[in-house]
Amino acid sequence: MNRTLRAVLLALPGVAVLAASIWGGWWYGSHTEGQQSLIERLPTADAVVVSVDFAALRRAGILALFANSKAAEETEYRDFTRQTDFDYTKDLDTAVLSVAPTGKYILARGRFHWNKLDAYVEAQGGRCDRDFCRMQGSTPDRRISFFPVNADVMALAVSADESAALRLSASSGAPLNFTAPDAPLWVSVPPSVLQSADALPVETRGFASTLARTDSVVLSLIPGTQRSVVKLSVGCRTPTDASDLAAQLTKLTALLRETFSSGHQTPNPADLTGVLAAGRFHNDANRVFGEWPLERAFLDNLKAQ
Repeated sequence: MNRTLRAVLLALPGVAVLAASIWGGWWYGSHTEGQQSLIERLPTADAVVVSVDFAALRRAGILALFANSKAAEETEYRDFTRQTDFDYTKDLDTAVLSVAPTGKYILARGRFHWNKLDAYVEAQGGRCDRDFCRMQGSTPDRRISFFPVNADVMALAVSADESAALRLSASSGAPLNFTAPDAPLWVSVPPSVLQSADALPVETRGFASTLARTDSVVLSLIPGTQRSVVKLSVGCRTPTDASDLAAQLTKLTALLRETFSSGHQTPNPADLTGVLAAGRFHNDANRVFGEWPLERAFLDNLKAQ
């Protein structure tokens, strides 16, 4: 279960982002009060925070498209779904994820067969004490713990601490340093992560290093039928900083376009460089806003990788 639980629950946001990017033409107001209460339980200091509305994807008939994906075809995943009756394409409604220095934390709302999950944990060498379950992950520093917050919400953690999920028992009390967008899919990236740009795609490193000097960075995805849009919202310390940042991002984008022009090429909207070259930015008070269009061709290429 160690690999399976991570694959099923922790990798789900990436699957959903891809799915929602490809198909659109819908919007269901996913940012509910319930979702906000889940976010408040997450550790968010220096953490990447992701929110995904799976119920909206399901209502739009999107998740069914990935029922035959490579991940779903893996024997381990099939065994997990068979023995626990849990299938994210049918049973998961919303999820919020925090990738923090101390581990990965997720709160998932859906339909869980708790007795079967407990039995599966024990069959894999883990243990459940009352409602709290622990098991060893794929490496010694990856220990999985989870428990039911209530009948339809699971709190789960992957950390060196075998009881890390207990951090999700109540609101952390720490104020968010960003505003959660009203979007079906969004991610908040702390500047500290952007300072380590080596782990990012080469094409994005110039933008990442520029954004690393800000207070907060939030990306959200707005799906469309043929064209989706990734929106950027950045918090700066002062209006002057925001004005300077908007100018820097605009300059970086212009330089990217000039690179194509000097090579007598046209930016290809089907690849990442072409997407970045289409960016637009502006500032308002101490915030910077931007957007990049995602053409269907780019998303089709992403799915094929």
